[in-house]
Amino acid sequence: MKLVKKKRVQEVVELNITAFLNLMVILVPFLLITAVFSRITILELNLPPKDAKPEQQQKIKLQLELVIRPDSFEIRDATLGRIKYLERQQDQTNWQVFSDVLIEIKSRFPEEDAITLLLDPKVNYKTLIQVMDHVRSADVIQFTEVETVELFPNISIGDAPAKIAETESQKNSDTNSRGASS
Repeated sequence: MKLVKKKRVQEVVELNITAFLNLMVILVPFLLITAVFSRITILELNLPPKDAKPEQQQKIKLQLELVIRPDSFEIRDATLGRIKYLERQQDQTNWQVFSDVLIEIKSRFPEEDAITLLLDPKVNYKTLIQVMDHVRSADVIQFTEVETVELFPNISIGDAPAKIAETESQKNSDTNSRGASS
């Protein structure tokens, strides 16, 4: 018997990678755009040496705070205490006196540009915006021109402390009046 060999013709199948290449063309730029590149930041700390004595002639650093209550403004330094107390009505505020005090503080500490606004929960939003406008800059009359002076543009906001001093003084006056009446 004769063996007949059939020659099989095999077709070479090419891979169709055009769809894959289209996907890569879109994904690579997208991944490059959305990738977060790491940044190295260095924070330089100047620590005093172990045997260093504290500097006695340190420059005074002002930490200006403005406590805003519905009936008053209290301008103070965080470390030294009250600088100026200004009475006000709910709808009426003497902005000129307020600005004059801030201009005087700025003239004494010209390098200072930060202030912290401490708000009482009862203070309305309109008052907050007005205070922020007057704290950032003020108009000063120079001879015949009005000049806008930058005061404290870096503003931080926080909650006002409770009125502890007033309640303690009221308790003391109540105690003193009881002792005097006995």
